[in-house]
Amino acid sequence: MTDCPGEYVLAIETSCDETAVSICDADGVILVSKVASQIELHAPYGGVVPELASRNHSADLKPLISATLEEAGLDWRDISVIAATSGPGLASSLLIGDTTAKAIAAALACPFYSINHMEGHLLSPFIGAGVEIPPHIALIVSGGHTLLVEVEAVGHYRILGSTKDDAAGEAFDKVGKMLDLPYPGGPQISERAEEGNPTAFDFPRSMLDSGDHEFSFSGLKTSVRYLIEKQLKPLSDKTLNDICASFQAAVVDVLIGKLRHAARENNSGIIAVSGGVSCNESLRERCRELAENEGLTLMLATPGYSTDNAAMIAFAAAARRAAGITGSSLNRDINPNLQLGETG
Repeated sequence: MTDCPGEYVLAIETSCDETAVSICDADGVILVSKVASQIELHAPYGGVVPELASRNHSADLKPLISATLEEAGLDWRDISVIAATSGPGLASSLLIGDTTAKAIAAALACPFYSINHMEGHLLSPFIGAGVEIPPHIALIVSGGHTLLVEVEAVGHYRILGSTKDDAAGEAFDKVGKMLDLPYPGGPQISERAEEGNPTAFDFPRSMLDSGDHEFSFSGLKTSVRYLIEKQLKPLSDKTLNDICASFQAAVVDVLIGKLRHAARENNSGIIAVSGGVSCNESLRERCRELAENEGLTLMLATPGYSTDNAAMIAFAAAARRAAGITGSSLNRDINPNLQLGETG
């Protein structure tokens, strides 16, 4: 494939229920990032309905691409690279973005980058800081993943630890459902936790002192369920807020404890935190405290780039290209179970 005459990356993200398109320049500077949310569509079901998600990706993607180009003040002649999420995610959703991106890349005769969704999260804290990614320890906390990663350079990652059961974000959403909070439960818990007492209930900090980098949140989730069953119904606002605050404190304690251990063990001077749960203000504040106490440089993904978005996919493609990593074959398929360090 030969490069197009322009200097910009157009990226598509459709791994789950958000349709997203973004454009960045060769240095990873984001020009436009647009997301068409489907939260209201899936809220009545208490979770993502794959068929509904893919149907709306199909309807939303073309106009979103046009709007992104228009807002950036660009046309197709300016686009030099096309990128799309190839996994992990819902197969039916991934196919919409991946197929569309490949068709555009073929039509423009531009390089195509198949991007791992988790690599997008991994690199997102560096958006705005250039495409040269320094060695660091990264914590990814999202609805589907909780990972500690040693980053040597773009494309060179070593997973130090992951969750043995529920991801942190998954635990937030499931506890939110137990408490009959609106979907998605994570942000609702965070909001109520601000009014609650984080020491009201002594929930377990599973594997906090295990000596490794693994996580487990299923025991915490079960502990919350048992507590709820013992409370008078309906729960008072005070009790509900205290449960949320105590649960959140337990999750954050584990995340911070594991991140501290990994940074010390690997003599890292830089830590980075990303993923949807990194929007949680309690976690963000504890990360700042950790960095200050340990003398570390902290890179935090901005809230707008923490949840699913295409800016992180565009940035990852620009970073890969800057690192001399060639594009992907148009024959490569999506992979709903793609692991970090693999490409589509």
